[in-house]
Amino acid sequence: MTSRKQIPGTDLSVFPINLGTNTFGWTADEAQSHAVLDAFVAGGGNFLDTAESYPAWVPGNTGRESETIIGTWLDSRDNRDDVVIATKVGDHPEHKTQDPEYIRTAIDASLERLQTDHVDLYYAHRDDEVTPIAEVARAFDEIVRSGKAKHTAVSNYSPARLAGWFAAAEDEGLVKPVAIQPQYSLVYRREFETDLRPIAERRDLAVFSYFSLAAGFLTGKYRTEADLEGADRGGMVQGYFNAEGLKVVDDLVAIADSHDVAPTTVALSWLLANGVTAPIASARTPEQLEAVMAAPGLELSTDEVDRLDRASTPFAVEEPS
Repeated sequence: MTSRKQIPGTDLSVFPINLGTNTFGWTADEAQSHAVLDAFVAGGGNFLDTAESYPAWVPGNTGRESETIIGTWLDSRDNRDDVVIATKVGDHPEHKTQDPEYIRTAIDASLERLQTDHVDLYYAHRDDEVTPIAEVARAFDEIVRSGKAKHTAVSNYSPARLAGWFAAAEDEGLVKPVAIQPQYSLVYRREFETDLRPIAERRDLAVFSYFSLAAGFLTGKYRTEADLEGADRGGMVQGYFNAEGLKVVDDLVAIADSHDVAPTTVALSWLLANGVTAPIASARTPEQLEAVMAAPGLELSTDEVDRLDRASTPFAVEEPS
């Protein structure tokens, strides 16, 4: 059994894979989503990532389907104490700001959909760069002190705004974020490695990467233009579909073949070897989970990590001016 990881500064212990649930209500209906959740827990998983905005990008959706589906699962399984739940506020099409008054009401709506009295992590999903950061920090502090969230965390904030949050928290004795959620993968390295990892290391923050598999590109299933046709995430993958990206996939597949595992497993294992506490990965079916759940059990050699580092260097270095 894969050992769990402690989120620094908390009593939360998580399986080193964070199940992304943005597929719930999109490519997986309620029954399929419940099956994925059951399989994840049966495999030792306990950490769920959702948001009030998942999946708002689907025509006809409200953006609150994922939380609702998790809520019906928690209610039917009566297992709230067995799972760690993270949700987010501030990136919904109807409300993208970090307005403190909205944050205070949004947590109540999320809890109602999730059918629970608290979440374990409550994220500021996306910064508006306008709301005074001390006001945001105070709003999240209130939510934690009220018991509606155990801890707070931050996603998609600039290093400067993140520093401002910590400064406000220290000045006013507010609770501090315990985790960040950056975009990070073999084909998206620059931002995290240059700007955010130093902050995470200095502040002892947990790191939960999103787009860990680059919208499915790093599963190895997209090798030709024809593979993209009709794919749910074809548009997202297109940005990686170039000589540099395909070189990464080639090396990923070669290493995966040498271990008799899926490329997905290797891509997630590389993240675990590079400072990520628990990469976020989603699944549409229980069968897709097998490769995801195998990642913590795969230990890449130093040479294999170096090979992937070299292959993905174009995604790590600064763009030429």
